[in-house]
Amino acid sequence: MITLFPELLESFLAAGVIGRAVKENKVSVRLINPRDFTSDKHRTVDDRPFGGGPGMVMKAEPLIAAIQAAKVALPKARTVYLSPQGAPLKQQMVRELCEVFDTDGIVLIAGRYEGIDERVITEFVDTEISIGDFVLSGGEVAAMVVIDAVSRLIPGVLGHPLSAAEDSFGEDGLLDHPHYTRPEVLGQNAVPAVLTSGDHEAIARWRRKMALARTQERRSDLLAKARLTAADKLVLKQLNEAQNRNKSE
Repeated sequence: MITLFPELLESFLAAGVIGRAVKENKVSVRLINPRDFTSDKHRTVDDRPFGGGPGMVMKAEPLIAAIQAAKVALPKARTVYLSPQGAPLKQQMVRELCEVFDTDGIVLIAGRYEGIDERVITEFVDTEISIGDFVLSGGEVAAMVVIDAVSRLIPGVLGHPLSAAEDSFGEDGLLDHPHYTRPEVLGQNAVPAVLTSGDHEAIARWRRKMALARTQERRSDLLAKARLTAADKLVLKQLNEAQNRNKSE
């Protein structure tokens, strides 16, 4: 992880699921500061943009030196720049990054200011990734998102081996079903009876139906690529018919 503000990552890497994964050596993250590769007394890492305009641009030389230092430890690592101009981060990309992380490693670059010198991207960056159509003050938050999402897929990081598979955007491509815990009754709202029935097959059917219904209602675009069984398609048909009846009434 190449960043001008390693302190932003330190607490993130020491807490929660990621902190435990780091402590148990399931995930290893090294923080590299481009300022450590400057040669002037002010440790300058940015300069005014050619052509004028607001803001500053991160200089190429310190970044290139930082990338090269990272590649000493991980010579085959994929270099990823967190950028609003990058490809949208989706779960399939997270799976691919997890495979790369497992075999070759990943070098994440967090930009700052107006961005980084384009020549660094052209010559040293393999992939640009965006976590959404908005702008942040720096790439550190986006890098945390990537680290968290990838780490969850590493065997042993999560407490239950099925946790990642059953999350939203899991292997079947659907949103997650609703979850409930104690108390069984909260005000006027009770947990769906099927979840306290002890009938595991009925619970599995209910959860699948709720996942399909939630995906159809909130992210119907996901259904086109989801892994649907014949039973799933029948449930969706029934849901559509019920929705049409409600509209007509």
